[in-house]
Amino acid sequence: MATIVEVATVLLWQLQKPTMAFLMGGMLLAALGSKLEIPAPIYKFVVLLLLLKVGLGAGISVRSADAVALMVPALAAAAIGVLIVVMGGKLFSYWSTIPKSDAMATVGLFGAVSAATLAAGMAMLDAEGVYYEGFIGALYPFMDVAALVTAVVLARVSETRVAVSAGGGTAVLGKGGMSLRGEGEGSLVRSVIVDTAKSPAISALLLGIAIGLFARPESVYASFYEPLFRGLLSILMLVMGMEAW
Repeated sequence: MATIVEVATVLLWQLQKPTMAFLMGGMLLAALGSKLEIPAPIYKFVVLLLLLKVGLGAGISVRSADAVALMVPALAAAAIGVLIVVMGGKLFSYWSTIPKSDAMATVGLFGAVSAATLAAGMAMLDAEGVYYEGFIGALYPFMDVAALVTAVVLARVSETRVAVSAGGGTAVLGKGGMSLRGEGEGSLVRSVIVDTAKSPAISALLLGIAIGLFARPESVYASFYEPLFRGLLSILMLVMGMEAW
């Protein structure tokens, strides 16, 4: 009984924190059928500022960090992205009714990083006083690109195997197809990396990292982005709560 009371107390305490309170508030509004909407341009602007803040902080930290020390977390982030896709693909393989392409698209999204989740996670760690390296935001692209590339390549390999099976052992290639010897894989991977880098979230994050790394944005970071972070995050959590419901 004491354990149940303790767990309930901890849950209640967590729900009273701003991040969780706005998330649950959004879910409550959606459950009650509220017509409240956050305009899409405002939502995009909030996400942009949050990602710039995360990127700037990561760039400033990377500037003073040891390059070798950064390599291990970067490789680990990429490995986790690949592992999530591989394990997720294996799990989905047990459901024959799910097309392989749909399965890979799903696990690719799970392996890639959510910008909103990244910002919310960092805010939660800050609120709890948990230490983490300032360059953590710079690991975002490594996990994101690794997961998406792995998912796309595995999906294409699966399509090729199906084509070989249907063609009696010969892959019939269409425009932009991939041969059994792997022709076209390089361009496919490059295309995924370029498209990922051009995405709004990654672009904003990379811009922030570059400015933090090569410029001296500490003054604007401390006077503008840092004070706004929690307020903007509360709006983001409100939207996430409404969408989650």
